[in-house]
Amino acid sequence: MGKSNVSNNIRKLRFNHDEMTQQELAKQVGVTRQTIIAMEQGKYSPSLDLAFRIAHIFAVPLEEVFSYEPED
Repeated sequence: MGKSNVSNNIRKLRFNHDEMTQQELAKQVGVTRQTIIAMEQGKYSPSLDLAFRIAHIFAVPLEEVFSYEPED
């Protein structure tokens, strides 16, 4: 299983949300800053629960935070 097919807009959403830091977001959703970094780099796909918590923080639908590209 290679690279994740899940991409996200977390970095952009943080920037547009009063330039929220990775640490602030991590604290609000109950994970470490390292988890946020890994997600932003596409190295870690969050659980569904965490994905919804992140979307809730930014008050956007899940699809605005995460997108999925199926393999051909």
